[in-house]
Amino acid sequence: MNSDPIGVFDSGIGGLTVLKEIFRVLQQESTVYLGDTARVPYGIRSAETVVRYSFENTEFLVAKGIKLLVIACNTVSAVSLDAIKERLSMPVIGVIEPGARAAVKATKNNRIGVIGTEATINSGAYARVIQQIDGALDVFGLPCPLFVPLVEEGLTDDEITVMVAKKYLRQVRDKGIDTLVLGCTHYPLLKSVIGKVMGDTVTLIDSAIETVKEIRETLLRDSAECNALREPSRLFYVTDSPDRFKSVGERFLGQKIKTIEKIDIGL
Repeated sequence: MNSDPIGVFDSGIGGLTVLKEIFRVLQQESTVYLGDTARVPYGIRSAETVVRYSFENTEFLVAKGIKLLVIACNTVSAVSLDAIKERLSMPVIGVIEPGARAAVKATKNNRIGVIGTEATINSGAYARVIQQIDGALDVFGLPCPLFVPLVEEGLTDDEITVMVAKKYLRQVRDKGIDTLVLGCTHYPLLKSVIGKVMGDTVTLIDSAIETVKEIRETLLRDSAECNALREPSRLFYVTDSPDRFKSVGERFLGQKIKTIEKIDIGL
């Protein structure tokens, strides 16, 4: 048993979809969430810059006494995961490998689509992991850059979002895929719209759900789960705009954020 918190970071608020799943599945676990809102988006940064930001975020969370680190950002998982693992002795879990493994299990016709930010898709990270597992699979990546701002504006079921989804997703639907990976932590909030556009024959892979399955398995394997009966702590830190983070974040989480602290990092 280990009552130390789980650390989670993202470039902004998208990682809260992973945190929400942690709250649902691992209810006794305390958490520390860091949203690097002053430097979002990471998707337009160079790999060198993303790695530097990632190290700074990691150092902050490690100083909080975490027992496991979750990189709840597809861009960072694609660019920095291996470098962070080399630095830390604790378990480090990204969002790409769990989603990729689930997609390989789900596909029946060996044709998988991946949607995400331009940085994630251009990195080829999902395709690499999927084809390492099974080289016979075809993977089709598609950047959907407008999805993130639509989610952050709360337009998850709006007509505009449906129109954008139809325009984007036609390109992967026409590839004959039967499995689609939601390769950005914002995208689970669009699952309803994406599902309607893609149809019942396409299985959607929610990386947040798959990531938390891996977190749970890791804690059980290492006998590091928290069995304490006390109320778990939920700490939130951001590097800018705490009021906006709180209002948008509460929509992501479906619950109130009681306290949030703005910090300076990487200065």
